[in-house]
Amino acid sequence: MPVRARPRACAVAAALLVTGVAVAGCGDAGGLQGAGPTPTAEGPARLWPALPPASSPAYEIGEVERQVVKGVRVPGGDVRTVDPVAVVRTEIDASPGDYEGTDAPYRETGARLADCAAGAGHGRCPVLTPYYRDLTGDGHDDLTLGFRQLPGELTAVRVYTVERNRLVRVMSWDDAISGVELAGRSVIIRSPSEVQGYEYRLQWSWDRDQKAMLLTHDEMLRTDRGAPSPTESRGTPSPAESRGTPSPTESRR
Repeated sequence: MPVRARPRACAVAAALLVTGVAVAGCGDAGGLQGAGPTPTAEGPARLWPALPPASSPAYEIGEVERQVVKGVRVPGGDVRTVDPVAVVRTEIDASPGDYEGTDAPYRETGARLADCAAGAGHGRCPVLTPYYRDLTGDGHDDLTLGFRQLPGELTAVRVYTVERNRLVRVMSWDDAISGVELAGRSVIIRSPSEVQGYEYRLQWSWDRDQKAMLLTHDEMLRTDRGAPSPTESRGTPSPAESRGTPSPTESRR
């Protein structure tokens, strides 16, 4: 049976509706509907045009995090062969004042690293389950790693890539964290706010020129405390045990 052409009457009716002419008699569901009045657009108003532009930043916040992890080799360039606990141990060894001794702010993290014999994400080990995803766009997995800064409420989030069989840290952030996501080439961190009903949403994205993850979005957004907050990515990342690819240095001042 030949396919019947769609009646042109409804097409004409839709065209009349766009021009503002009322139309009746076309019962096609899903037809065009008026959106109502459109608010008047207002352009940005430039303030203090005579103020000379700043030539340098007022504060040093370490926008670009890029550091070769000494003592850790990556045979064959496969980041999955690297022991996440060993990576955290190198950071602890580099900052003994933060992790060793009764007055160290993260003394429990250093002490509980001995509980990581079964690997990251097991038992009392402060190193969380690692996640793997290509965040740099080079076709190879990168490592997203987290570990608790105990006895406080901070969590350290790190991203590592591999260059010439060397492990390179390209993102570092410590904060009170309510959620971490990977989306595209970005790492998204959600943190509680001191303002009731709001949260901080920070996003780091890979920058090929700086060869590091840069903080590209820093927002304070309203959230529904009675339900999960909306996220930029769909689905839940797959942990290292599944061997699947996930869907996605200092405290906030």
